[in-house]
Amino acid sequence: MNSSTDARRDALRTALTDIAEEQISRAGLSSLKARKLATDAGCSVGAIYNVFDDLTGVVFAVNSRTFACLGETINAALASEKNATAQEMLVIMSRAYLSFATEHETSWRCLFELPVGSEDNVPDWYLKEMNDLFALVSAPLREIYSDLPEEDIQLLARALFSSVHGIVQLGLDRRLSGVPVPQIERMIELVLLNLSSPGGTTSNQNAPGDADLA
Repeated sequence: MNSSTDARRDALRTALTDIAEEQISRAGLSSLKARKLATDAGCSVGAIYNVFDDLTGVVFAVNSRTFACLGETINAALASEKNATAQEMLVIMSRAYLSFATEHETSWRCLFELPVGSEDNVPDWYLKEMNDLFALVSAPLREIYSDLPEEDIQLLARALFSSVHGIVQLGLDRRLSGVPVPQIERMIELVLLNLSSPGGTTSNQNAPGDADLA
């Protein structure tokens, strides 16, 4: 395959990803259809499958951008609180996660709506991008639980993420009895401070700058 063909394939792949990203952001994953995608890109339906294995591959490419944006949001939040303790870092990350989910709800939901049967069906690069985000959670946990085996650190990181994600999703689904966002933040804070504390108690602890939420 010559360089000009590669360039055309790369350009089409980027164009399809751009269009799919905009469509998902505007109307959610269920709105993404191959025929409309091809029409908007000015190509045939078959051309899509010359650069992607299937429509799921297009969604993987879109989600990759969402992972990157989420990671940038979390890292920016951490950078703004350079003196935060390990526990405070977890709270800061959770707030950034809630903020991202609120501001980019349809793209965020797409990360979890993609139908994949098992990790065998997921590209290695995609799993790596997911694990890179989990690594942000694992880092402060290693400091809090310095004696815990690495395998358990990874499990705990996923347990904490599942707790935060569940609260965020229920909040955005309006299933938390109309709880406003500041109180959702406080709920997450209480969960994290308990689950990430070897002593299992929060007493009157507050995250940086949010004593008024207690």
